[in-house]
Amino acid sequence: QRTVHEILVDEFELDPGDVHPGALLGEDLELDSLDRVDLIVTLEKATGIRFVEDQVREVRTVADLVAAVERVSRAGA
Repeated sequence: QRTVHEILVDEFELDPGDVHPGALLGEDLELDSLDRVDLIVTLEKATGIRFVEDQVREVRTVADLVAAVERVSRAGA
């Protein structure tokens, strides 16, 4: 299973050094709203989990995103 870090680097052609827990998805990684939709779809395909809007609305950083994936994964387990 691909990690959040791998997906961000591979799918959005980001520098691996820029993708760290405190990196802001919008400001630091320059992901706009369409990129975020693509990111969620890619994460859903990679993990087999489904997000609802409330679960990702407050995601601002890479760490937030990892935590959201873990929360949804645990809830579905």
